[in-house]
Amino acid sequence: MILKAKRDYYEILGVNKSADDAAIRKAYRKLAKKYHPDSNAGDAAAEEKFKEITEAYDVLSDKEKRSLYDRFGHAAFDGSFAGAGEGAGGGEYGPFGSYTSRGPGGQSFHYSYSGPFGGGAGGDVDMDDILKNLFGHGRGNGGGFDGFSFHSFGGDSYDGDSSGGFSRRGAGGQSRRGADINAEIEITFDEAAFGGKKRVSLQDSTGKVRSFEINIPAGIESGKSIRLKGKGRPGAGEPGDLMLKVRVAEKPGYRREGQDIYTSVKIPFTTAVFGGEVQIGTIYGKVLCKVKPGTQSGTKIRLKGKGIVFMNDKSRHGDQYAVVEIDVPQNLSPEAKKKLREFEEICAGRKKHDGAAA
Repeated sequence: MILKAKRDYYEILGVNKSADDAAIRKAYRKLAKKYHPDSNAGDAAAEEKFKEITEAYDVLSDKEKRSLYDRFGHAAFDGSFAGAGEGAGGGEYGPFGSYTSRGPGGQSFHYSYSGPFGGGAGGDVDMDDILKNLFGHGRGNGGGFDGFSFHSFGGDSYDGDSSGGFSRRGAGGQSRRGADINAEIEITFDEAAFGGKKRVSLQDSTGKVRSFEINIPAGIESGKSIRLKGKGRPGAGEPGDLMLKVRVAEKPGYRREGQDIYTSVKIPFTTAVFGGEVQIGTIYGKVLCKVKPGTQSGTKIRLKGKGIVFMNDKSRHGDQYAVVEIDVPQNLSPEAKKKLREFEEICAGRKKHDGAAA
């Protein structure tokens, strides 16, 4: 078997081994955006870098794969575990492209294949190409890996099927549920506020795009997840789920805090002095509000029930708070300036009179 030397996955993403899921995801997003083939057309080096980044993320973002990698390094996936520690027993090729590697303490790592991507004993098999397929699509018939299976150190086994997924069986042969897939989507501010159906497209590590129609619950906020049952990795029995973590985009002029919305409204100087009415925009349309005489800049006008609906109680809404900004007049006419000067002198005279009386 030909094994290609690989860099440390943590080094590839630029994170340390104690990095949490959020840090790993953030590092991947930054690098994937920089080296994505769509942004580097014809750049073979960038394409190779993108594949390397995707491969590293696929392992480190999966708890089981990361655990195996932390314990055994690349040997956990490329079939080269033989000699990985004192007492290792070596490895051997079997018929039809099978290979068994014996690790410390007599544990073994075995994989075999009978699909279209291998030759006989000693044929080259790119295990990373198999494991990195987020949605289970590869080079077999219908995008799957017919007849592929590998057995991990703990005695569990993973069987490929014609749909391109994996099912896991325990040491006793018991079928297990397929693994969940985690991804992120961005929705608009209004989509989060009102909910509704939305079609999203996700690209897996092989470049294949899959589309899903999702139902966005009204009132959802960033950090919450939408579950698509049965859209994860296939299993021998029940398939896993697709977990879509939501990120809500910003809306110019609006800021959300929980179920409340914050905006600003400019009012004329005279309205602030004498009071009056002002129109304020909300996500439900414009409303007319009263302004009290002597309103100061920074005053909050509360619009009850004009915030975001609560996900768990559709009868409740948050509020909207419009922060007042006084619109200072510009380009005044000579007459207007004269009147303001008179107003200023009157106010100054009143202060002197009040001070003397005190």
